Amino acid sequence: METTPSLARDLAALGRVTEGMSYESVLRGVTEAVARGVPGCAAGSAELWQEGPVLLAASHSELVALTDLERDLREGPSREALASGRPVAIPDVTRDPRWPRYAATAVRHGVRSVLALPIEVDRAVMIIGLYAVRPGAFTGGSSLLAMLAEQVTVVLSNIWEYDDVVTGAAQMQEALAGRSVIDQAKGIIMSTSGCSAEAAFDELRRVSQHHQIKVADLARLLVAEHQSKHGGDGAE
Repeated sequence: METTPSLARDLAALGRVTEGMSYESVLRGVTEAVARGVPGCAAGSAELWQEGPVLLAASHSELVALTDLERDLREGPSREALASGRPVAIPDVTRDPRWPRYAATAVRHGVRSVLALPIEVDRAVMIIGLYAVRPGAFTGGSSLLAMLAEQVTVVLSNIWEYDDVVTGAAQMQEALAGRSVIDQAKGIIMSTSGCSAEAAFDELRRVSQHHQIKVADLARLLVAEHQSKHGGDGAE
């Protein structure tokens, strides 16, 4: 199956992860790229199966309903591609006997031929659907699958790496914020009881274990209560 230069260019552009990029925007980008860049392809869909809810995007709203139907029926080309790990083609939905209920809905939406391509990447599987308004639009598909697999692997790997970096930064900020409020709580305890910093922390830990609450959360409660009574941001 031939592709156009725009397909490779559009898919490569998706691999450049930027701030604000999401899985949904990546999926939409893939569907738009195949719809523009694969000859005979009138529309595309992309499902991302990973831990958590399945994510779905389509270049045309009608395909969302068609793909949702596959999930409800538990049958159809995308479901078969997901189960088998192999490309699944329907040269003509009006002549294919495998999934009559799916075929009837596809015809109502103007779809006559379908190609579902599964791409397995580390912790996820993406199913890319290609749809045409005429029968026999998709032949072969091995070169297209190879290109999609290469580019989708890059895109998903980059966005996972980006997510890991963002998550790590957020966790570090949370840890620093927790340490700051614990220090404030220790200062309050030291001020009221005249104990050492070590003894103040031991008291925080003892109370947190007794009430089954995190030390940082207990510290926030103590600091908030102190501020409401005395005003200001720190210990007396």
